[in-house]
Amino acid sequence: MGITDKRIRVLIAIVIASLYYTKVIDGTMAIVLLALAIVFLLTSFISFCPLYLPFGISTIKKK
Repeated sequence: MGITDKRIRVLIAIVIASLYYTKVIDGTMAIVLLALAIVFLLTSFISFCPLYLPFGISTIKKK
C-alpha cells in the first residue's frame, strides 16, 4: 500500500469520526461508517488491504 493510499484512508477515517462527533450522522449509518473508518485505519497502519490481493491492485510506486 502506497503512502498516498494510506493518507487518503486516514483522512477519510478522520472525516467520518468528525461527522459522528458533530452528530451529522447517527443511528445505523453512523455505526456502519465508524466500522468502515476503523477498517481504513487498521489497513493503513498495517500497510495491507486484503481486497487488493484478489484483484491484483498495488498502490506502491514502481521504481
